[in-house]
Amino acid sequence: MTTPAIPSRLPEVGTTIFTVMSALAAEHGAVNLGQGFPDFSCDAALTGAVTQAMQSGHNQYPPMAGVRALREVVSQKTEALYGRHYDVDAEVTITAGATQAILTAILACVHPGDEVIVLDPCYDSYLPSIALAGGVAVHVPLTPTSFRPDIARIAAAITPRTRLLIVNTPHNPSASVWTAEDMRALQEVLAPTNVLLLSDEVYEHMVYDGAQHQSSARFPGLAERAFVVSSFGKTLHVTGWKVGSVCAPAALTAEFRKVHQFNVFSVNTPMQHGIAAYMADPASYQGLSAFYQAKRDLFREGLAGSRLKLLPSSGSFFQCVDISGVSDLPDAEFCQWLTREIGVAAIPLSAFYADGFDQRVVRFCYAKRDETLREALVRLCKL
Repeated sequence: MTTPAIPSRLPEVGTTIFTVMSALAAEHGAVNLGQGFPDFSCDAALTGAVTQAMQSGHNQYPPMAGVRALREVVSQKTEALYGRHYDVDAEVTITAGATQAILTAILACVHPGDEVIVLDPCYDSYLPSIALAGGVAVHVPLTPTSFRPDIARIAAAITPRTRLLIVNTPHNPSASVWTAEDMRALQEVLAPTNVLLLSDEVYEHMVYDGAQHQSSARFPGLAERAFVVSSFGKTLHVTGWKVGSVCAPAALTAEFRKVHQFNVFSVNTPMQHGIAAYMADPASYQGLSAFYQAKRDLFREGLAGSRLKLLPSSGSFFQCVDISGVSDLPDAEFCQWLTREIGVAAIPLSAFYADGFDQRVVRFCYAKRDETLREALVRLCKL
């Protein structure tokens, strides 16, 4: 007897680079600055709020769209920060993390043969999600090294078959941040089209040096066509909880929820109640930029004397470096060597390009305890 073979829906997908590098880091006892997760605990008041929710009996199915108190927090926060009001009942949905939100939005609006513009380098879930929907990914590169959006190239990529454009700011993996001018230029390009927008804003509260996050919700011409995705996991240092949100106009939300209800239906109930209680105080996210900017500065200052060339880190919790002054290896091979021989794990930027474009750049994550960063710096400065 043999197991019947099935044609793969994702024939080009294998084990992710994050899994590979984390396993290699564990094998060699390396400091893991590869996968993007904190190695420190969240606020005890947050876990206390979740515990209280469990003990209060919030352990059964919540409403499909999410616990209303949490949807209210999302709506109020978005309006306070970006000036756009989203109706709690018709325009805000709680999701099982941002990755599920992204897949659900794509499945809701992309039909077989539709084109979806992605800006390379891009988060690794975008392309499989497009493939599962039967869509066709159209790749437009961000400007190499600076990773700025090329609005003219985006405009040139739009065709009558374009259904969706995916943007991500602050950007993973490059740590670049779109400006208000970038967003206004995009708004002008999309104005005469019916192209929808998926705005991945999971690092919205991590923007540095006095800059503001330019959410698609700030710009009426973008907001009216956008699924705006955010992540409580990133904001509250609880990536393993997998709770996110999507704000979108009512017509888009209605289609989103048709997929959502048969995908996950609903999201962890006590977590939602606990997060809602905790985030009633805006201080839960207002200090996040300063918190991570201090870690960014510690890491950058520590690398300043090394042979690694620092690229800008304007947002997110990532730092990219040019390895040309250290090694002639391709970036993927360099990351494996760095993990085995130096004891620090990183992610090659080529992993975020469909064609494996190698700029000799690797990404570190500085969402770590200061002592973790200092240990990594001691090792990296030996290069």
